[in-house]
Amino acid sequence: MADNMGCTTSSTTAVESPNVMTRNAEAADIVNEIKTHLRNLPHVHARTSPYQNQNGAPERIKLEDSQLCWKNSLEGYNPTDYHASVLLREPKFPWADVLDPKGIVFNALDQSCRHDRSSHEGVYLVNEANRPMNPRGRCGLSGRGLLGRYGPNHAADPVVTKWKRGTDGKKELNQDGDPILEFVAIQRKDTGDWAIPGGMVDPGENVSVTLKREFGEETMASMELSPEDQEILDKKLTEVFKEGIEIYSGYVDDIRNTDNAWMETVCVNFHDEEGTSFQKFKLAAGDDAGGVAWLPFTKDIQLYSTHAIFIETIYKMRLCLHGKN
Repeated sequence: MADNMGCTTSSTTAVESPNVMTRNAEAADIVNEIKTHLRNLPHVHARTSPYQNQNGAPERIKLEDSQLCWKNSLEGYNPTDYHASVLLREPKFPWADVLDPKGIVFNALDQSCRHDRSSHEGVYLVNEANRPMNPRGRCGLSGRGLLGRYGPNHAADPVVTKWKRGTDGKKELNQDGDPILEFVAIQRKDTGDWAIPGGMVDPGENVSVTLKREFGEETMASMELSPEDQEILDKKLTEVFKEGIEIYSGYVDDIRNTDNAWMETVCVNFHDEEGTSFQKFKLAAGDDAGGVAWLPFTKDIQLYSTHAIFIETIYKMRLCLHGKN
């Protein structure tokens, strides 16, 4: 059975000590605190102008934090309606909605395309044109931008971590005397930022499958392997991805977001406490990544979107479970 941190415990004779139970409770508090914190933050990256910081892209209307909420009227608010050309091509891609969303049912599973249009944030508003309204408020740009779906576009971010070890196998410590946490990161080709590997949830796909698939595609170039080698890699990934702790599920402050389309993710941590499970994998950047590496967590680390917050949360949680506060 699993406790509230996703850690498995024996259902027969194993009994946790008071210290372990306290650490588990404190670790759960750390995760719950960051979930609450992220859900109360106004989006910032989603207001970046021009769109995606690209020359020639449409400009967003500049907005103050107090102007984001849909409940607060904003006289003269008439943002550019932008849909990237790739979304308008015919025949359209299967991951893209039609331009006019009038026939789409939101806040539910869309049986026509098997896309889950419900949100981790709860029920979101839909305007008179049957366009969903970003749950974090205005972005200064309407339409879908580069996102395929109106409403939530679901992704999954697997965070694979281990303690940094020396050649003697012992954990290396930082200046505070705490073990150093390393995580697998990719360098995005679109922005050049280092980021957690991840990707979109395919229609009808379970998030647990997405987590494993995206890690293989982005950090091990699994798409370039032979069918036989892919099968071997899949078995290895299945073994190490058996247990994970969900760090966050919800809205992502992403530069691709608009008033009517936004990114959401499920972020799950898979940790190699003993430093042996992930040694069997050879990292190799997939087509979507410019590079891949084990990076050490530092307090001033710069990562894509809110990924640095995810890593910091995991570091605090793992120190707590490790017995360090």
